[in-house]
Amino acid sequence: MVPFEVGAGSFRRDNYESEANEVNHRLDLDMIEETRDDAQIRIATYQQRTATQYNSKVRARTFKVGILVLRRVMPNTKVVSHGVFGANWEGPYKIKSVLWEGTYHLNNMQDKLIPRAWNAENLREYYQ
Repeated sequence: MVPFEVGAGSFRRDNYESEANEVNHRLDLDMIEETRDDAQIRIATYQQRTATQYNSKVRARTFKVGILVLRRVMPNTKVVSHGVFGANWEGPYKIKSVLWEGTYHLNNMQDKLIPRAWNAENLREYYQ
């Protein structure tokens, strides 16, 4: 006994025409450049909408030279023995100079330069 699914045909298989399929395939290949262009336009539109949405929510943090800030404790400098109760912020540090918007050189309270530049995402203003 043969299962019903094997014996039953489908509309596509029953009405398949080799010549019509070949013609349609060639038309699709002729239109491939237009299809790629449409896809690139859709991708660019999506990226633009995503960037607009993201940028509407982001607030730029800017700090002036001379103000005090706290610096985020990085995982490689975190004291492991403190566990989850360890500090998340360290400092205060003084802004020494602005490299470009959002990137700063810091001094500690003894006016010693901290080795590398810091991004504004890793800084928070310190209030006394």
